[in-house]
Amino acid sequence: MDPILVKIFAAALALSEVMTQPQALKTHFDPVNDQKQVVEILRAGCDHMRKAFDIESINLDDLISTALDDPNAFGDAKAFHGLKFADLNTAYRQYCKNESVANLGQVIEFFNNAAADLPDQTQLKGKKLPGMSTVLDSKDQTYAEVFEPGNRRIWVPLGDIPDHVQKAFVAAEDRRFFQHHGVDERGIIRAFIGNMDGAGRPQGGSTITQQVVKNLLVGEDVTYERKIREMIVASRLEGTLSKNEILEVYLNSAYLGRGSWGVEMAARSYFGKSAKNLTLAEGAMLAGLLKGSSYFNPDRHPDRAKDRLAYVLGRMQEDGVITTEQKDQALAAFPKLAAFDRPHRDSGFQFVDFLGREV
Repeated sequence: MDPILVKIFAAALALSEVMTQPQALKTHFDPVNDQKQVVEILRAGCDHMRKAFDIESINLDDLISTALDDPNAFGDAKAFHGLKFADLNTAYRQYCKNESVANLGQVIEFFNNAAADLPDQTQLKGKKLPGMSTVLDSKDQTYAEVFEPGNRRIWVPLGDIPDHVQKAFVAAEDRRFFQHHGVDERGIIRAFIGNMDGAGRPQGGSTITQQVVKNLLVGEDVTYERKIREMIVASRLEGTLSKNEILEVYLNSAYLGRGSWGVEMAARSYFGKSAKNLTLAEGAMLAGLLKGSSYFNPDRHPDRAKDRLAYVLGRMQEDGVITTEQKDQALAAFPKLAAFDRPHRDSGFQFVDFLGREV
């Protein structure tokens, strides 16, 4: 089997498991004796995907035939580089059309290796990530900030983050957050089809739960192995933490630009206020930065930031969490940004380092 197809179907095995049997999820199969069971799981996953997204309305046979006739039909989508559509067609018919299946030994071995030694998701239960400490001078002015790399944050409980800010982040990143169980099959299908034309920024399809797992447990390597691990651990995390607990971790861990991790630090950096005082427009602007804090940076790319703000507010309106009037009011004036002024010091290094060690 083509090496890329091995990886694709190993990932499909993980996805099929978390969608159809999350309570009995296996992370190891015998490459010889469990092939029939793996085929059944893959076919169950295929049936689930069809029903979940009404994919019957999409003629996949015609779609694949188009790709076979014209390899450039899907543009320059990086996600499909090196993929032989003839092999994909064969695999599709085997696993979704109940035709005879080739040997799955390589797929199972790849899956087993990827799913071995998974991180323990229970370590996030009740966990509060490291925060920032501020050193003040004799005039009570900020003299220095002390924090671990990647942890310039001020942790706040979910109850201190306004409801409209929470809903802005959910609308921007994972509108079915409260319906799915860690992995959203609809989001994956939309991202897969959306990436086929190769236009615009790539779509990921990751849920908020998957992003928490990626950022805090499995790492950010762009590989099939990491994606398999991410899906399995995300499914397990949904059984360990409540939705609100997952959302609290997410809103305190996401990087939002200006050297800020978490919504509280970002609110202070961008608007000079606490997250509890954010307006609808301010919260929606921060939520929009999740897709790319550099690309949508309001300091360097105000037009992009405005377009992204309109997108987030539009999603909130579509979801019924704000009215048309609220959306229009929020769009009427772009949020006023505070000056980006990180504390800078040129003396007292030994004293600040001493404080850090003492803490």
